[in-house]
Amino acid sequence: MDDVAVVTILRGADASRTLPRLGGMARAGGVAIVSAQFWSYSRVDGGVSSSTMPQTPALLVKLPLVRGLVKLGLALAPMFRRGGAAGPRERLFLLAALFAPLPLIAAPAGARSAIVALLTVALVLWMLRGRTLRLHGAEHRAIAAAEERSLVDTWYGRATPSRFSPRCGTNFAALLIPMSLLLERLWILPTASLTPVLVTLAALTLTMELWLAAQRLLSSVGRFVMLPGMLLQRLTTREPRLEDTRVALRAVAEVLSRR
Repeated sequence: MDDVAVVTILRGADASRTLPRLGGMARAGGVAIVSAQFWSYSRVDGGVSSSTMPQTPALLVKLPLVRGLVKLGLALAPMFRRGGAAGPRERLFLLAALFAPLPLIAAPAGARSAIVALLTVALVLWMLRGRTLRLHGAEHRAIAAAEERSLVDTWYGRATPSRFSPRCGTNFAALLIPMSLLLERLWILPTASLTPVLVTLAALTLTMELWLAAQRLLSSVGRFVMLPGMLLQRLTTREPRLEDTRVALRAVAEVLSRR
């Protein structure tokens, strides 16, 4: 898709009364943008790939606690699909991170916190390497431009929507860490070999419910819950250059062209 085609789609989106809700993720080599039906990955070399999002039964999406794990799984779809945001090595690394709680079953109880901290640092360093910080800010800017109907102005650099987002996964991570530590200390069920896995699952589901509630209630309470993540985004994003923003906007245009 050339620049003229991208701008044409963005101009049509700016004039549209309704647009799908968008999310995304940034990688070192590009930006993925997702809607409920489609995802697109725009690479820094100008290439774009896209496909449909996996669909789940409506009951699972609405069921409290379970819906959190479903949303997490759907968010990772662009990472594991062919032509998506991650290469073969990255997929293996991500799978290792996802299943990291399992080896903790055999780890001494006193060493688990140190192991979790080490794995968390390694995952963050991997996620935010290279050009990712600027592309992360570009992802937020492109999504905000769609919500503000300023896509064309953002493409040309006449508008600069915020690089911070209340729906960013950084906000989720900022809530997940204290939730995990709290549940580990308050765990009342009998200690067993599967306790680390159960604590992790409980932390994920409860944090997701808290995160979703904060997004729905962006009042003073919701903003307070989001505050740690919004502050953390000052570290996980950088002010994007126009070329970075255009990488993200290409992914937005591809998704919107398929709606």
